Amino acid sequence: MADTFSKEERSAIMRKVKSKANKSTEQKLIDIFKANGITGWRRNYNVKGKPDFVFPKLKIAVFTDGCFWHGHHCRNITPKQNAEYWNNKRQRNINRDKAVTQLFEQRGWTVLRFWECDIKRGTLDLNRLTGQLTKAHPLGGHTNPPHKS
Repeated sequence: MADTFSKEERSAIMRKVKSKANKSTEQKLIDIFKANGITGWRRNYNVKGKPDFVFPKLKIAVFTDGCFWHGHHCRNITPKQNAEYWNNKRQRNINRDKAVTQLFEQRGWTVLRFWECDIKRGTLDLNRLTGQLTKAHPLGGHTNPPHKS
């Protein structure tokens, strides 16, 4: 189906789209945190780089990266129309992700990035997060045993 907007109009529309509180990934990760008794995280934390979640006391930043937008090839979705634009867009996102990760690491933070597909499928390696929480806070306090009902 052909786009009803010109290339310039579509570009202006897309520039206005801002991501916030993605239900399919961020909310699912919140559910995973709660189910596993993971505490101490914050959202919308005012820090350059805009991680989705931070554990401020432990200096851990967590990003939930959408597979299409951040270049994961799990579904191999490649738009046929305007393919060069979308490939360039994704490459800019990948480059920005690397720069943001480097910025956080230079500040002494640990950065964890989780793919949308792993969060949605339930194949997220939660040990990557809990291992970092334990390493940063060896006496515990940020993970509690999950509640059994």
